Amino acid sequence: MSHKCQSLLTGRKGAVLAEMASLSYDFQDRHLIPEHSHPEHQLVFASVGVMTVHTRRGIWVVPPLRAVWIPARTPHWNVMSGAVSMRTLYFLPALVHRLPRKCLVLNVSALLRELILHACKFPKLIRKRRDQRAIIEIIVDQLEAAHAVPLQLPHPADPRAMKVVQRLLDDPAEPRTLERLCADCGASKRTIERIFRLETKMTFGRWRQQLRLLHALRRLASGEKVTTAALDTGYASTSAFISMFRKQLGTTPTRYFGNGGARSGGTTSA
Repeated sequence: MSHKCQSLLTGRKGAVLAEMASLSYDFQDRHLIPEHSHPEHQLVFASVGVMTVHTRRGIWVVPPLRAVWIPARTPHWNVMSGAVSMRTLYFLPALVHRLPRKCLVLNVSALLRELILHACKFPKLIRKRRDQRAIIEIIVDQLEAAHAVPLQLPHPADPRAMKVVQRLLDDPAEPRTLERLCADCGASKRTIERIFRLETKMTFGRWRQQLRLLHALRRLASGEKVTTAALDTGYASTSAFISMFRKQLGTTPTRYFGNGGARSGGTTSA
C-alpha cells in the first residue's frame, strides 16, 4: 500500500509555511524507498550515484547530472544503484507552472546543480525572505528552462503487454523474439506491437533497447565493468553496447560516469 506523506510546506489547516523545502540522504547500494507520495511537486537529484524511480506507469533512471521531476500526489518508489547521495527539493504546486503533470527526466546544468546543493542547506525556503526568494526564483526558472532527456521506460496498461514487460524486467538480456514472448501472453505479436506503439509511444524494439540501456546504467553505477554490463544487458559484444550507449547519451560509458559520476564532488551531509 502506498504511503501518503504529510506536507512539508503547509500546516494542518492549509496555511503555507514555506514555498520550497529540501531533504538530503545518503544510501547504500540497492537501498529501497517503499512506495509513497507527496502533496508537493518533487525534484529528485543524485549528486552521487544512480537512482531508479518507479511508478505504476513506468521507470525513470537518474544518472549523474540528471534529475526526475515527480508531480504532486504521484505514488512512486526509489531503488539505489551504488552508493547514492540523494538531494530532493519540494515545491508548492502553484509555484511551478511550465513543467508537465507527469514524471520526466531533466538535464541538470552546472548552475542548477550548485543551486540544488545550496538550497539543500535550508530545510525550508520562504519567499518573504529576500535571500531565499532569489534562490527559489532562480531554481524555478532553471527547471522550467531545462530540457527533458529520454531516460524513462513507460509501461503499457494492457495486461497482455505487461506479461511481456514483466518477463523482460526480470531478465533484460532475455534473447527470445517478441513472437516467442507472446506465445503465452494471450495476444499475437501484431497486437502486442500495436499496444506498445499506442500506450508507450514507442515501438517494441525501441522499448526493449531503452530497457537495456537503463539496466546497463544501473549496473555501471553499481561498479560493474563495461564488458560485464554489456553482456548482462544482452549485447553480443562490448563494441555494440558502446555504440548504442554513445548513440543514446552522446558519449562512452567510461566518459559518461567519469564526467559526473561517483567521483564528482559537491555532496552535503544528510
